[in-house]
Amino acid sequence: MRTADEWFDLYGESHQNTTNKIIHWICVPTIFFTTLVMLCSIRLGFFPESFGIAGSVGGVVLVLAMVFYFRMSPRLFVGMATFTFACWLAMELMFVFLGDQAWKAALALFGVAWVFQFIGHRIEGKKPSFLTDLQFLFVGPAWLMHFIYKKIGISY
Repeated sequence: MRTADEWFDLYGESHQNTTNKIIHWICVPTIFFTTLVMLCSIRLGFFPESFGIAGSVGGVVLVLAMVFYFRMSPRLFVGMATFTFACWLAMELMFVFLGDQAWKAALALFGVAWVFQFIGHRIEGKKPSFLTDLQFLFVGPAWLMHFIYKKIGISY
């Protein structure tokens, strides 16, 4: 597996333009969150409802994502797990207020965020990284987290 810096260098190649970076700071967390909401709306029938997030497709994908982040960097894993927990809390509120319709609101936000992502890459003049390797869908949020780590002086 590549190191965190190798992933970030590769990802960063198509994320040099300031406008594209700003778009990513807004849209990548939005896509992460809305994906979580939509995938957690898909229940795995062999788990009782009391399993919560663990009994959904979202729970399975989150386990895979967390393994990816831990293998990438145990310290980045902590940041990503913290961000994921915040997303989970927000998702729970969304389910409280919107119930079974939460996935529809998430889908709308997801679509808008992806439109802006592609606008950003059009401005950048480079294709999104995930078109070469789907693992970059996991790298994007960690790439943003590594900037936060650098800003506050945490090595990863």
